[in-house]
Amino acid sequence: MKIQESAEDYLEAILILKQTKGAVRSIDIAHYMEFSKPSVSRAMSLLRENGYIRMEKEGWIELTQAGREIAERIYERHRLLTDWLVALGVPAQTAAKDACRIEHDISGETFDKLKAHICGGQE
Repeated sequence: MKIQESAEDYLEAILILKQTKGAVRSIDIAHYMEFSKPSVSRAMSLLRENGYIRMEKEGWIELTQAGREIAERIYERHRLLTDWLVALGVPAQTAAKDACRIEHDISGETFDKLKAHICGGQE
């Protein structure tokens, strides 16, 4: 199932914030992504409607299994592509921005081959 790039970015942000902060609220996402609170609230509503997140009464956001799978896939791509571009000599900030663009469009098959090449068959 193909979801929008922006939804993937939100799910990835939730995963990263959960790993670093332990708990995530909409305001955390707004600060992290530098988006307005109303934009994040609308996105969270859509992600909840599509079954990618759960929101507790207190405002805490949790990824569902489907949301976590997407977030982990995108985050893995982001990390691997960023590290690879940096290793090629691309400045870190540029590498991270470019990886963010590439991570959404590259096919699973191509990413797997690229990952195998970069990792030298070691994962």
